Amino acid sequence: MDFCGMNKTTLLDYPGHVAATLFTGGCNMRCPFCHNSGLVLEPEAQQRIGEGEALAFLEKRRGILEGVCITGGEPTLQPGLEAFIRRVRRLGYLVKLDTNGYRPQVLGRLLEQGLLDYVAMDIKASRERYGIACGLPEVELSRIEESVEQLKKAEIPYEFRTTVVKGIHRPEEFGEIGRWLQGCRAYYLQSFRDSGQVMGPGCSCFGQEQMEEIRRRVAEHVPHAALRGLD
Repeated sequence: MDFCGMNKTTLLDYPGHVAATLFTGGCNMRCPFCHNSGLVLEPEAQQRIGEGEALAFLEKRRGILEGVCITGGEPTLQPGLEAFIRRVRRLGYLVKLDTNGYRPQVLGRLLEQGLLDYVAMDIKASRERYGIACGLPEVELSRIEESVEQLKKAEIPYEFRTTVVKGIHRPEEFGEIGRWLQGCRAYYLQSFRDSGQVMGPGCSCFGQEQMEEIRRRVAEHVPHAALRGLD
C-alpha cells in the first residue's frame, strides 16, 4: 500500500493525541469544494511513500507519537488498508480513519475486527442535496446512511463533520442534517477555506454569525454540535 504524502507530526488531526497523518490517493467522490484535488484527480503525480517507508518512520517514532491518522483521498478504496492497519497497531499505535462513508462494507469490517480507535466521517450535505455536494448526480445515499448507522452503534469514539460552503449549502438544510444525525456523539461544522487547489469554482465561506446560526439549527437535534476552524 502506497501513500501520497505524510504529515510527520500533528496535534490537530487526531483529537487528544500526537499523531502522524498519512494521505492516500484517489477518491470515489468529486466534491467541488475538495481542498485536496491533487490527491483525487492526479494521485499518480503526487509524492509516493511506500508502505515500508511509512512503517519504518513509525517504528522510529514509537514512544513519541501516539496515533496514526489515515486520510485521503478516500482510504477505504485501498485494497491493502486492513493489512496496513494491522501492522500499525502491532507497533502500538492508535488508528484514526477519515472516510466519506461511501464504502460501508469496508468500514463495517474494520469496526467489527476492532482495528479502529477513532473514525471521522464526512457528511457532505442534507439527503436532498447530497449529490450536489459530493459531485455524484447518481449518489447511492443508502451507502452513506449505512455508514452513519454503523458509527452510531460503534463503541469507539467517532465524529461526523461537514465542511460548510457558501455556494453549495443552504443554512436551512442543516436542520434536516441535525434530524438525520440525532443521537450521534459529536458533529462538527467546519468553515470552508480555499486551499488554492479547490476542485470547483464559486465556493466561499459563511461569516461567523451565519455559522453560529447554522450551528443553532443543528443543535436543536444534536446538542454536541460545535463549530471548528473559525478564526
